[in-house]
Amino acid sequence: MPRRIDAATGIAVAVALLLWASAFAGIKAGLVGFGPGQVALLRFGTASAVLAVFALATRMRLPDFADVPRIALAGVLGITIYHIALNFGEVAVTAGAASLIISSGPIFTALMAMVLLGERLTVWGWVGIAVAFSGVALITLGEGGGVALQPAALLVLLAAVSTAGYFVVSKPLLDKYSPVAFTSYSIWLGTLPMLVFLPGLLEQFPHAGTGPIVAVVYMGIFPGAIAYVLYSHALSKLPASIASSFLYVQPVNATVIAWIWIHEVPGLMTLLGGAVALVGVTLVTMKGRRPASD
Repeated sequence: MPRRIDAATGIAVAVALLLWASAFAGIKAGLVGFGPGQVALLRFGTASAVLAVFALATRMRLPDFADVPRIALAGVLGITIYHIALNFGEVAVTAGAASLIISSGPIFTALMAMVLLGERLTVWGWVGIAVAFSGVALITLGEGGGVALQPAALLVLLAAVSTAGYFVVSKPLLDKYSPVAFTSYSIWLGTLPMLVFLPGLLEQFPHAGTGPIVAVVYMGIFPGAIAYVLYSHALSKLPASIASSFLYVQPVNATVIAWIWIHEVPGLMTLLGGAVALVGVTLVTMKGRRPASD
């Protein structure tokens, strides 16, 4: 039988997912005062600073030079491309719909992990992925009462593919580096390309208002630094395909938080799709893993 997920890993996943879910509404709140690129830079500039303080306090060692290109690739995929594409997508896509599109990521992760990492899911695992994705598609296609994806949604889909790449690239590195060290390296390197948005950030910051600034700084500390460390811990303990499958829970959390924070009221399709997605992720986590001896 597949081994059970230990309590510490389960708690890390649950907290990370809750924090990440809040970021979809936080991005919307930040976009009130900043441009999409500036939201990404301020968020991960904050996360970088928090992790730098921790690194100095604990005398964190630098990564081996040979690993820097792979860490940089993880940072570009999971931080640079993911967050810039997601932020620009959320200019036109609601927070709830964005979280649903991002939830297609586990499918891409499972496919990449199968080819690049040799991971395998059971038949029930693939059934669970199909069920979960049908829940995602149900709400994504029904967003706004129509069945056509608007162009901005394609940017969010790009973010989903890039985060799948991040999981697969990161997995082998977490056998060598601690979750907090790897997260620090990848966030620092992933933030560097965002500096192209620095002139705009300096221009917008004085006029942004307290609400957007607080929202973006919050995202930097909690859904940024803390959530990425927690999920790196989970990824170090689980196959990439299983760790990413928990993202199917995101639409439920994100929709509720967006309802409370920015008053995006969920429709019937959102609630139904969320329920279907939860059934799918339950199948993946309970029956999707092959025994260790396979």
